Parts: sequence; C-alpha cells; structure tokens
Amino acid sequence: MKTLTTTEALSAFCKEAAKHDYVTVDTEFLRERTYYSKLCLIQLAFAGDGKDDAVLVDPLADGLSLDPLYELFRDESVVKVFHAARQDLEIFWVDAGVFPKPLFDTQVAAMVCGFGEQVGYETLVRKIVKQGLDKTSRFTDWSRRPLSDAQKTYALADVTHLRKIYEHLAAELEHSGRSHWVAEELQVLTDPATYDIRPEEAWRRIKTRTTSGKFLAVVRELAAFREDYAQRNNVPRNRVFKDDALVELASTKPRTASDLGGSRLLLREARKGAIAEGILEAVGRGVNCPPDKHPRPDRSREKLQVNPALADLLRVLLKAKTESAGVAAKLIAPSADLDAIAGGQRDVPALSGWRREVFGEDALRLCDGEIALAAQGQSVKVVAL
Repeated sequence: MKTLTTTEALSAFCKEAAKHDYVTVDTEFLRERTYYSKLCLIQLAFAGDGKDDAVLVDPLADGLSLDPLYELFRDESVVKVFHAARQDLEIFWVDAGVFPKPLFDTQVAAMVCGFGEQVGYETLVRKIVKQGLDKTSRFTDWSRRPLSDAQKTYALADVTHLRKIYEHLAAELEHSGRSHWVAEELQVLTDPATYDIRPEEAWRRIKTRTTSGKFLAVVRELAAFREDYAQRNNVPRNRVFKDDALVELASTKPRTASDLGGSRLLLREARKGAIAEGILEAVGRGVNCPPDKHPRPDRSREKLQVNPALADLLRVLLKAKTESAGVAAKLIAPSADLDAIAGGQRDVPALSGWRREVFGEDALRLCDGEIALAAQGQSVKVVAL
C-alpha cells in the first residue's frame, strides 16, 4: 500500500492517471470539531491491478501540495469517479474552488440503475464486485499518524472496488440510454450554490411552531450570527448554541448578560464573551426590525387546494412507473411533490428533465383527465381516454 507524502510523488501519479479513461477518488475527513471538514486522507486509483495503480495521499504531510490533483480534476479527458460525492466535492471546492470534471457518482448512477434509494457503497461491493468489506476502521480518527495497515487497507478498498462498480454501472447506463439522467442529477453537485451557505438564509433550516414575523425576525438574526461566528472560527454551529437554545432565545428575547444566565439550554461558554455579545446584539436587531422587513415563510403549499383522490392516483401511477423503470420512487418525487401536483402546482422537479420522461408526462395527463389507471393482474396499466 503506497502512501504519497510529497508533491513530486503526487504529480507523478496524476500524470500516469491522466493516461487512463477514469480515476476513482475518495476521502477520509473529520468534521466533529470544526465547521469545515478537515481533510485527512485521499484515495486514488485508475484501471489496472498493479501495485502502483491505487495509492493513498496524505494531505497532512509537511510541504505536500494538492495542485497536481486539482490539475487532474480539471482534465476533462479523465472521468473522476466518486461514491456519494457531495461531502468530498465540498472539501475540494472550499479548499481550492475546483470541481472534478467530468464527474461520475456511483450512488446516483446506482439509483438510476434500480439499486434503490441512496444505496450504500458496501451494498454495491457485495452485489456487483461479489465481495465483502472490512468495516472495523469505519469510525477511526483519520487525523492520527501513523495510520495502521488495517486503516490503509480499509481506505484503499474504497477506490479499488469502485473501479468495477463504475465500469458495471457505466455499461448499464450506456445500454439503457440513461446516461443523461445521471448527468442531470450531477449538475447540482457541481453548482457552487450548493455549497454556498449564506448566514442570512440560515434561519430557514430552523424548525419552529411559530410563524409570527416578529418571532422569525429574531430567529433570523440569531441564526445569521451563529452561522457567521461558526464560519469565522471554524467551529460546528452546535458548539456555538444548538437549535433548541436558539428557539428559546428567540422566545425569551434576553436584553442583558444576566438574562442569558436564565437560559435552560444555552451552553455555559455562550453566556459570556463574544458569543454572549453576539446573541444580545442579534436579539436587539430582531426586536427592532421593522414589520416590512420581517421574514416571510413560504406558505404557498399550505394554500394549495389538494384533491386527495387525485393525489392517491398519482401515488399509484408513480409506483407503477418506477417499478416499470426500475428506479426508486423517492428519486422521482417525494409525497409532498405529489400533493403539490394534485393541487395544481407545476414547478416541481418531477415535471422536468428525465423525471418528466419517466413520470411527469403521464402525471399531467392524469391530472387533465386524459388517461386512467387500470389493474392488470399484479400490476397497473395506463389507459388512454
């Protein structure tokens, strides 16, 4: 098991990898104590079975630059293959502002090829490669050095098996003509906006029972302060204060440091210093926010006049279509989107792109009374009217 610890060694491997059609990539990282992921290990492999065809890269090694890897990422003649790539891509985007192109995500491809929703890597290894995985190093601390042989073996398996998985799935997609389905899904993963977490929008992730504009104004300011503080200090947002503490603060609206002492949910460290000051300032901004600047939650779906019978028919149609296509139903449309379609909404993902091919066209025809559904043995068929 070869571990690269110098820029020269990484450059040599990447130059060799550039001669191949694809390279498989995986990372090991830590995020429990930081806002941004700490990259601890990179695994790379290209087609072949030689001992130098798969390597580990130690980004913690003194003096090692990842520039040769980023140059390979920009080489569009080589497909970069990941499994469940989102967190890996976020690391590279934050570090260098680069996305691997062209990209292939085996988890997305597997969903399109009928392996179920968000299928795990271990499942694909078992079903496609016909091997098992040693999971003993799954929860290891990848920042500690030296790495054990068991850790290295575990890490390297994440890219060596990925080669056969990629080749199998790519062949299936080519045969079925669904390659463009995967390409559509991957556009989101290579969109910078996917990883752009704006503090002023952080309030939308907070679950509250109250939709009062006055209350949400305080929630917005507290969430924005927490997000900004966490980003600037590279600490998890829950280490600043948790969501339940945020909602409590928005309800009690503390004005002084002594008021913070009465909080049941606020961490001790947040009752003093910069965090305490930030909380009080955020509460003040929220309380003094003019009514015309209050946040307004999206209530468009609450106002929909959903036809429950039509929504049920859409669920039956979705089940029939996805079973026929061999695609996970939730990949096409979650239940809320079916209700939206039944309520007359048309700007939902299920009605565009490849989803429209599989389900959306007939969903609209069903809504317009142009087709009916009929039972045929154990299946459901579409009947034109």
